[in-house]
Amino acid sequence: VVRRHLLQRYEHQPFISCLAGFYSCRWKRYQRGRTEPGKCCCKTRECVFFPLLVGAFCFSLVFLYMWGEAKNDYNNFDWYNYGNLGFWFLWSLVLLIVASILFIYITLLLVLAMCLLAEGQQLYLHWSHKIGTFLVLGFSITALFILSVLWGDQWKTVRLSFQITAPYLHIGAITIMVLLSWPVALHAIRADKKVVQVIIVGPYLAILLFLFLIPLGMYSPCIREMGTLGPKPALIGHRGAPMLAPENTEMSFQKTIEHGGDGLETDVTISYDGVPFLMHDSTLRRTTNIKEVYPNDTAQNAALFSWDTLQELNAGTWFLKDKPFSCMGSLSRADQNQAMNQSIYKLSNFLRLADSQNKVVIFDLYRPPEKHPYRNSWINRTLEVILNESGIRPHLVLWLENDMRSFVQSVAPGFQQTMGSKAPVEDLLMDNIVKLNLAYTEMSSEDIRKYAEANITTNLYVVNEPWLFSLAWCSGAHSVTTNAVHTLKNLSQPLFLMTPQQYNIMWILTDLTSVLLISLIFAL
Repeated sequence: VVRRHLLQRYEHQPFISCLAGFYSCRWKRYQRGRTEPGKCCCKTRECVFFPLLVGAFCFSLVFLYMWGEAKNDYNNFDWYNYGNLGFWFLWSLVLLIVASILFIYITLLLVLAMCLLAEGQQLYLHWSHKIGTFLVLGFSITALFILSVLWGDQWKTVRLSFQITAPYLHIGAITIMVLLSWPVALHAIRADKKVVQVIIVGPYLAILLFLFLIPLGMYSPCIREMGTLGPKPALIGHRGAPMLAPENTEMSFQKTIEHGGDGLETDVTISYDGVPFLMHDSTLRRTTNIKEVYPNDTAQNAALFSWDTLQELNAGTWFLKDKPFSCMGSLSRADQNQAMNQSIYKLSNFLRLADSQNKVVIFDLYRPPEKHPYRNSWINRTLEVILNESGIRPHLVLWLENDMRSFVQSVAPGFQQTMGSKAPVEDLLMDNIVKLNLAYTEMSSEDIRKYAEANITTNLYVVNEPWLFSLAWCSGAHSVTTNAVHTLKNLSQPLFLMTPQQYNIMWILTDLTSVLLISLIFAL
């Protein structure tokens, strides 16, 4: 009898040994303890720490999802850090990798804990994993707080993403609840008091019921009747094709045209001697080699240089060195050579290129700084170039600048007047506005439809990710400004598109299947 008890005590249990070993660093059976019927699954200290483990998982999941959906704006994040740190680095990609590693780590710990509970083992998390849990929890909460303060609009992106991902998140959450039903049922049945059973099963059933009913509150413009989807939005190259060539250069706009872009977007600054040229930043530091040519002038406003000086600078070598996008891919030898020889592009040449290819143009016009000779005549000088020097057909110009709009309409009635913010339809019609240029975070299928009824089209910027472009398509946007013309041009239909009937069938089948499986698990 004694020998039989010893054998039972030290019998080999490789699966449980692995679970306890990785979770608790207790590889020997005598180091572990089973949960007795009606008893708690762990000691008081471990009971207090287990919710922290669950909390770390939830916060890391929220941050990973948020940052994963923020991929559309990674370039803006890196650009912001460049302005503060003074050098270019793909911090967005580093943050994504760190978030993924921490989430995988905390998920494995939680899976190990669930498996141990399912096997009736007591939980004991090793001190090193407790430190790791605190690190994950602290990092996730801190990162969420900082991003909420500095980049709060990203939560709008998250809300938009639910209109695409919610059906799949619903299926995933139901699947997790089915998997959790085994340890929940095991410990509920082993409990010797009704109160304990209610405490175990009650929250589980409440969450399950919530997940069953949550599709009732879901809305997505991509769930629509067959045949009601509008035409694919036109693609306007944001500073050209900045994933394929240096932004705001002739090569960049040629790449947009080569990949079938419908329009070109840029930024216009006026040199000290009155030559409008293309430059997004207020300085030349990021997108030229001014540090090598004029090292003492790197912080000077770009508009304070003469055109002759600007022509001396190279506007392409930075692109090959810094690689501004993580998903750029490799360039051919010919493209590399072409990129290395790019220079700052004049507005007049840009407009001639657009006119020759019948592409619409839209641009942000920057007012020169104080003491600039053209500070008070910047719009007049720009109009002079457009109307007299470039020869572009007026209907190809989407005029965005709001200052002196009435004057612009009087001298260039053929321009398509464009507004950069939402306004009542009556006010827009009074100002002869025919297009809205809105940040994608302001996307609303209802507003887009309302403006379209008044013959006012909507352009959304900057839309790079296929899921976001799909949502813009389903919402009825007329066009989008994008860094990824070469990618979005190949999209033949939205990534997510189904009829209400198809969605209802998917929802009902998911719920019924999960109810059946959970019932079987509790019955067994």
